[in-house]
Amino acid sequence: MTTNTNHTSAPGEPGGAAREGASLTTALQARIAGDIAAAGGWIGFDRFMQQALYAHGLGYYAHGSRKFGTMPASGSDFVTAPELGPVFGQTLAVQLREALEATGTHELWEFGAGSGALAEQLLGALGERVRRYTIVDLSGSLRARQQERLAAWGTRVQWADRLPEAIEGVVVGNEVLDAMPVQLLLRRGGIWHERGVALDAGGAFVWADRPTELRPPVEVVGEHDYLTEIHPQAEGFVRTLAAHLRRGAVFLIDYGFPDAEYYHPQRDMGTLVCHRAHRVDSDPLAEVGTKDITAHVNFTGIALAAQEAGLQVLGYTTQARFLFNCGLLQRLPQLPPEQAALATRLVMEHEMGELFKVLALGAGGAEWRPLGFAQGDRTHRL
Repeated sequence: MTTNTNHTSAPGEPGGAAREGASLTTALQARIAGDIAAAGGWIGFDRFMQQALYAHGLGYYAHGSRKFGTMPASGSDFVTAPELGPVFGQTLAVQLREALEATGTHELWEFGAGSGALAEQLLGALGERVRRYTIVDLSGSLRARQQERLAAWGTRVQWADRLPEAIEGVVVGNEVLDAMPVQLLLRRGGIWHERGVALDAGGAFVWADRPTELRPPVEVVGEHDYLTEIHPQAEGFVRTLAAHLRRGAVFLIDYGFPDAEYYHPQRDMGTLVCHRAHRVDSDPLAEVGTKDITAHVNFTGIALAAQEAGLQVLGYTTQARFLFNCGLLQRLPQLPPEQAALATRLVMEHEMGELFKVLALGAGGAEWRPLGFAQGDRTHRL
C-alpha cells in the first residue's frame, strides 16, 4: 500500500456558521476515522464518500445547510436546473405528460428531489394528470424542506423510504446519479490500484492505494498514469429500479459522457470534484461534510445496466437538444428578461447545454419514441 498525504482541516472563518461547520467536520472526521480503524486501516473511497455525504446528521446531505441556489450570497453551494426558474420543469413536463399517456400511468416518482423546486414546477404544469407524486430522498433535512414547499398539494405528494414491490409510473432523477458514491481506480507504473482513504500518524485523512483486479469497463489506451472512477452504486440503482418498474419510463438528467469519452486517454485525472459556495475544488478529504462531492456519470454503463435488467433505452441526447425538442425556444420570448437570461444557461454549450445529458428508459414493452429525442438522438454513441 502506498500513501500520499493530504491533510484535512475545519473551516477557519470567524462566526457562528464557521464554528458549526467546524463542529460538524470534527464529528464526521471522528466517525470516518472509526470506520477506517475498524476496517484495518483502509476503506475504499466509495465508503468514504458515502459517509461524507450521507452519514446521519453529519454528512453533507444529512445536515441543514443550504445547498441549492443561483448565487453564493444566498449561502448555497451550487445551482441545479430547477433553481434557474420554472421554465425547466415546465418544459420537462411536456415530455413527462407524453410519457404518462404513452405508458398509461398516472404517477410520478422523483429520486433526490433537492429543494423541491422541480416537484413544484412539475405539479404546477401537469395538474390533475398526476394523481400521486412520490419522492425518494435520503436526506431528512431536505425532506423537511420539500414537505414545507409542497404542502399545498396535500396528500397527492408522498415520501417513500423504500420502493414498493411494483411501480407503475414515470420516474425522474435530476442530478441524482452524480451524487452516488464511486470507486476510484489509479493506474500507476502500468499497475491498477484502488484508491482509498487511510489515516496518517496525526490522524488526518490521506490517500492510500492498493493493487486491485478492478478495471474500467473499457481499456484505457496508453501506459501513462491514469486516475478515474467506476460506478457500481449508480448501476446498481438502475438495476434495482428495473426490478420494481413494471410499466412506465425513466428520465435521468445529469452531467456525464458515454464511456468512450469518459475513459478517454487524455482524461487522466478523472472527474471527481467538490462544490462549495459555487466554487470547485479537487480535495474531497478536506473540510469533510461541508461540501458536495460528485463525479460525472458514465451513461454507457447506466444504459447497459438498464438493458441487462430488462429496460429499453428510449433515447439519449444533450440537455439542450432535449429541451429544444420539448419546446423551450417557444417559451423563451414569453419570459421576463431576467428569467429568460437564466433559462439560456440551460442550453448554452459552455453552461449546462452540452455537458448535461438526458437518458430515457422504458419498461412494460410500450412502443413509443419520446418527443425529447425527436432530433439529435445520440443513442448510437453510447
